[in-house]
Amino acid sequence: MSQYYNSKRTRNLFSPESQEPFKLSRSKIDLFIECPRCFYLDRRLGVGRPPGFPFTLNSAVDFLLKKEFDIHRKHKTTHPLMEKYGIDAVPIQHHDMEMWRDNFVGIQHLHKPSNFIITGAIDDLWVNKKGEVIIVDYKATSKDEEVNLDAEWQDGYKRQMEVYQWLFKQNGFTVSPTGYFVYANGRKDKEAFDGKLEFEVSIIAYKGKTDWVEGVLIDAQKTLTGDSIPKIGERCDYCPYRNSAGEALAKIVKGAKANLKTEPTLFS
Repeated sequence: MSQYYNSKRTRNLFSPESQEPFKLSRSKIDLFIECPRCFYLDRRLGVGRPPGFPFTLNSAVDFLLKKEFDIHRKHKTTHPLMEKYGIDAVPIQHHDMEMWRDNFVGIQHLHKPSNFIITGAIDDLWVNKKGEVIIVDYKATSKDEEVNLDAEWQDGYKRQMEVYQWLFKQNGFTVSPTGYFVYANGRKDKEAFDGKLEFEVSIIAYKGKTDWVEGVLIDAQKTLTGDSIPKIGERCDYCPYRNSAGEALAKIVKGAKANLKTEPTLFS
């Protein structure tokens, strides 16, 4: 773990003195929205949040959905699921598709007012009869009730799609305001596992708004160039933990120092 943080402290950190464009991913934009202080610690000081465990099952679902929609991409046909939901479109054929899906490249745009290179890696793109590009994101879960986008924590999903829509607009594409979440819900109503997990797959439409993106980028740039510690996000779980842990450790250190002054030692 210490090697992780040592390498992270020297990798892709923002310097107010640098004139070079600074690369900022879609996920780091969301980090800024969630907690400006965590964002500052991460991108300016190199102290990131502890890494989460990889959701390998979700990754497997993403991988298989991509393979499935790529079959229809190759043949320029509409996926049956799209037909079921009345979506008159096909998976897009584009020579940059694999690059846009690459987590280390993605689609990029230099936002000159902030001097940020914004990046994002998509799951899929469809195109409708109007020639509008449709942003598509794959999600996986397992819940008894019908899947939707009503939970507060799913606001990050919506912002994710909106940043992708903004990125493709900046790259000269005509983008449909309506994107889609292809949601795979693992079923738990089977009598036995039998070595397989079955999913119900649905499509949820979402009409995105991108007018907030540029303002957030300017605010993020101002935060990184400042020398004061930013405010804690209202719903941040990490900063209160750091504060509480720091206070508890400070009490232990203070008590240990007091004991050293009052207790006899070998040299007294």
